[in-house]
Amino acid sequence: MRPVHTALAVLVAAVWGFNFVVIEIGLDHFPPLLLSALRFLVAALPAVFFVGPPKVAWKWVLGVGAALGIAKFGLLFTGMDAGMPAGLSSLVLQIQAVFTAVLAAVVLRERPGRVRVTGMAVALAGIAVAAVDGGTSGPVLGFTLVVAAAACWGVSNVLTRKASPPDALNFMVWVCTVPVLPLFGLSLLLEGPERDLAALRALDWSGVGVIAYVAWISTVFGFGAWGCLLRRYPASSVAPFSLLVPVFGMSSAALVLGEQVSGLRWVAAVLLVGGVALTSLAPARSLAGTAAVGAGRRPAEAGAGPAR
Repeated sequence: MRPVHTALAVLVAAVWGFNFVVIEIGLDHFPPLLLSALRFLVAALPAVFFVGPPKVAWKWVLGVGAALGIAKFGLLFTGMDAGMPAGLSSLVLQIQAVFTAVLAAVVLRERPGRVRVTGMAVALAGIAVAAVDGGTSGPVLGFTLVVAAAACWGVSNVLTRKASPPDALNFMVWVCTVPVLPLFGLSLLLEGPERDLAALRALDWSGVGVIAYVAWISTVFGFGAWGCLLRRYPASSVAPFSLLVPVFGMSSAALVLGEQVSGLRWVAAVLLVGGVALTSLAPARSLAGTAAVGAGRRPAEAGAGPAR
């Protein structure tokens, strides 16, 4: 990769890592489901009027919107609101690579191979260590919700692989339109109109900054830049930079929020990042990959990049 593109990939990882700190700050201003709804509303508007119509079937837009927008981010924000630390959340969420590999083996008939299976085992060991650390420093419910969010992220990754959108930014903007009304509805039902109205009435510049960051910088800029990189380079060259996300997430949470990083958490980080690297980067044989080659695409390019 050219140095400027390497710097861009690192910048996107830093933006996505710091996003967990911004979410933590945002949860002081908004209920979690309302914050998630506002994130997608601002990310979708007005961008949806400039990216053109969806370039894939609506079933994929709706499916990824439900799995990624409603389920994954709804669970993530709720888990962090329940007390899951920002840095630990950025780390635990990476277990999505294991869920993605398992679902790809079942749905896409990808054979994981020994290296990928080893990576999955190492990553699961990292989750076990993180669970021990989380059990001593945070609520079990929050940890469980973030793991469930990672599972939903795995579902959305497989759906995105099936969709194979030719324009990542166009696809993501349309995906952002799907969760808006369901999340607003869930917020009114579960968090209550009084709490939502109180949060909106108390909106200040800090709250506006949170929404702007998670919507425009993390979502629109992050996915736009990541999509540009994936169009220029093979996914195998771009994907490793996503392993920097928990590094930036944990370090920024420690610097900005004062979160303590225990020895167990460092062990969990090494195991998780190493296991995810093996799981994500090891090749896997699949009929879908063969079809991609037949269509003139490399198997690594047939899939989608990570979703944050």
